Amino acid sequence: MEKYKVRTAALEDLSILLRFEQGIITAERPFDITLKEDPINYYDLRQLILSDESEVVVVEHDSRIIGSGYATIKAARPYLDHKVYAYLGFMYTDAEYRGKGVNRLIVNALKQWSLDRGLNEIRLTVYTDNLAAIRAYEKVGFKQHMIEMRMDRDKLS
Repeated sequence: MEKYKVRTAALEDLSILLRFEQGIITAERPFDITLKEDPINYYDLRQLILSDESEVVVVEHDSRIIGSGYATIKAARPYLDHKVYAYLGFMYTDAEYRGKGVNRLIVNALKQWSLDRGLNEIRLTVYTDNLAAIRAYEKVGFKQHMIEMRMDRDKLS
């Protein structure tokens, strides 16, 4: 098995993390016609790295960053049985390392970070048609919970 190292991201990693973010946007663009034209960003990666309420991790192989993800503490809806939860995002694995357990390492590290903060709920969002991502998350213990629905402008009249 290949040797991977999971570590907390640093500001020095920003350039590669910004490239990963664009990779995520490119991969997700076919699933979401509501995305603005490029250039866009999903995250404030600098703020996530600096925040005490978030953890950004990277996975390295031979000193090369090949994967990333973050957890951030979010307030839950007032009617739920938990006040806060960990929300995972920025899940990315370099194409040549997909299917090799990198996502599992990222999720496990973020799960541990969440548990260390007393959080007992972890959530993430994934596009309904992104079957590869859904399978990857199900493999590490997530289950589908809710579907968000939308209506196009042309259906409103």
